[in-house]
Amino acid sequence: MYRKILITTDGSAVSQHTACAGVKFAQQMGAEVLALFVAPEYQYPVYVEIIPPAYPSEEEYIAQMRRMGEEYMGKITRSCASALLQCQCMTAFSDSAALKIVDVAEREGCDLIFMGSHGRSGWNQLLLGSVTNKVLSHTTKPVLVHRLIAEPAAS
Repeated sequence: MYRKILITTDGSAVSQHTACAGVKFAQQMGAEVLALFVAPEYQYPVYVEIIPPAYPSEEEYIAQMRRMGEEYMGKITRSCASALLQCQCMTAFSDSAALKIVDVAEREGCDLIFMGSHGRSGWNQLLLGSVTNKVLSHTTKPVLVHRLIAEPAAS
């Protein structure tokens, strides 16, 4: 049914738990996996004329975010390898993670977006906002939401 599944991660315990569930789902479908980490865009200091010496350059920031993305997506890659699934990893940059997820899913020809949800409702959901809700409202692709009832233990 699905040939290519986009699995997102932000490195948190919740997203790692969701990613493992996503790989299991992809294995059941016999689908390949595209793992995605969306990092925020580089932010220049407020006063560009006086850049603090410890402030990273744009190149240093991009390299650091790519390393973090590789680390976060490592568990997905290893899970896919043990499940004999084809896996591609991608680090993208955007201040709107939801719109970048939708864009990557379209551009890369994904059949399904697999994401997690903390399971918040009511005011918590409204006040905190949700990348998952934003993806749901901006894409025409199917989105499978893996809802977590309890927070997983940090690994």
